[in-house]
Amino acid sequence: MRLAVTIFLTDETITPTRLARELEQRGFAGLYLPEHTHIPVERTSPYPAGGDLPPEYGRTLDPFVALGQAAAVTERLVLGTGITLVAQHDPIDLAKQIATLDHLSGGRLTLGVGYGWNVEEAADHGVEWRKRRELTRDRMALMRALWADEPTAYEGEFGSVRASTAYPKPVQKARGPVNGPRTLIGGAAGPKMFAHISEYADGWLPIGGRGLSESLPLLRSVWTDAGRDPAALQVVPYAVRPTPGKLAHYAELGIEEAVLQLPPAGEAEVLGLLDEYAAYL
Repeated sequence: MRLAVTIFLTDETITPTRLARELEQRGFAGLYLPEHTHIPVERTSPYPAGGDLPPEYGRTLDPFVALGQAAAVTERLVLGTGITLVAQHDPIDLAKQIATLDHLSGGRLTLGVGYGWNVEEAADHGVEWRKRRELTRDRMALMRALWADEPTAYEGEFGSVRASTAYPKPVQKARGPVNGPRTLIGGAAGPKMFAHISEYADGWLPIGGRGLSESLPLLRSVWTDAGRDPAALQVVPYAVRPTPGKLAHYAELGIEEAVLQLPPAGEAEVLGLLDEYAAYL
């Protein structure tokens, strides 16, 4: 099983370049970074994990800038977002950022897509909360039009783009209904989630990796009913606290990659935990 890591990189943690070099040197498969543009102080959205919101949420580095640094000092490391809040971006600008990073890294980008949990953050971006899933779906379709080999127009519910010259293109070629970099959708199991995964993604980023024995058969059924190749489905448990038993269970389920959680800390603490995680490689 390939093992990657995720971490809230901030202005107070280990740097992207140091961490990326250390990951590749130890044989880890990838580095996934989260995204929050800002955290409004006056908020009502509860922290999904419960309790007070940890301070790193408001100090998070821009993932595309940080992953660009990581790409420049590595050759094999997968560069992932975990996740990109697509609804909070202009899709034309985001399509350019994604394609540029994928091109410059030689096709190493994995685009993790998410819908978000912080209502106040999304509202400052003009996102109507109850429509955020459909807005994300629409913006992904617009970006796929810009990534197409030939100039392709798109007219959607929330936005449009004329047939355009738009380079660079992402490295990975189209597979089924999907083009662009490897695309995984993060979030909780459910019929709507699995329908969107089957429509415009390569797979699922289940946060924490709980309940996969029950949810995977449903996802595989929805996936095959959508006409997708059963062998192409990718499920990548995300932000996992590893144990030998947990990773063995994932392997039994046919999972080939997992993303382990690192603390938002300085070099000594992060590298020490990396050495512990390396025992699972």
